[in-house]
Amino acid sequence: MLQEGIHLRSITLRRTPPLPAGFPFTVPAIASLDELPFSSPVTFLVGENGCGKSTLLEGIACAVGSIAVGSQRLDDDATLDAVRDLGRRLKLTWSARTQRGFFLRAEDFFGYATRMAQLREALQRDLERVDEEYRDRSPTAQMYARAAYQGQLNALESDYGEGLDTRSHGESYLDFFQARFVPGGLYLLDEPEAPLSPLRQLSFLVLLHDMIAQRAQFIIATHSPILMAYPGATILCMDEGTIEPVAYDDLEHVRITRGFLDHPERYLARLFEDL
Repeated sequence: MLQEGIHLRSITLRRTPPLPAGFPFTVPAIASLDELPFSSPVTFLVGENGCGKSTLLEGIACAVGSIAVGSQRLDDDATLDAVRDLGRRLKLTWSARTQRGFFLRAEDFFGYATRMAQLREALQRDLERVDEEYRDRSPTAQMYARAAYQGQLNALESDYGEGLDTRSHGESYLDFFQARFVPGGLYLLDEPEAPLSPLRQLSFLVLLHDMIAQRAQFIIATHSPILMAYPGATILCMDEGTIEPVAYDDLEHVRITRGFLDHPERYLARLFEDL
């Protein structure tokens, strides 16, 4: 069952003509990239900040032509100008190309939630204006005048309830995923754990599992040992200037987190001794 959700089979970095000298091709893990296969429905890109995991994910999103959940389309996002060069260099190998799914950076979600709130408020103002303008007209005329605005408002409330901005960040983030996930999609997520508490991260894993059962594929850049624990996932470490598979228990993130939770006083004492 798990193999059925692998839509994107591999990416290959084209080296002809020679790679440009600037970013992002100066990032060691990207400069060393040849062919990178995706052998499971969930692939985690891990490593310290600056290792290139977000850059690689953005390059894949540009190459795929993913829909961006954020302030603008990927083609219009000036912050991705250099990464688009990487996207153009990536050869994609598909088992079955999917047009479903999206690319999401955690920070983009909050701009999206703000825009949805503004849209809801604008629709409510439009309804109030229509009610005022049509108060002396027939019920039928009032109904038709309200229809377009009420329909859009009903659609927003159907997807997001009272609104993404009316709940905690973690709750609204999960609401967003539940509303936007569709079966058979390719989802490229950059640090989705950012607004989530440990408990909410567990809820996210349940949602992830449900989507994988519906043939979704995920490529996720993350620092979260909770997310990385998803059974059967491929974990690719980018810390050493290459992209190599690594076992969960061998991850530095996991060793440090586990050691700290087992003996926090030892870790803190050692840290404070060095200050």
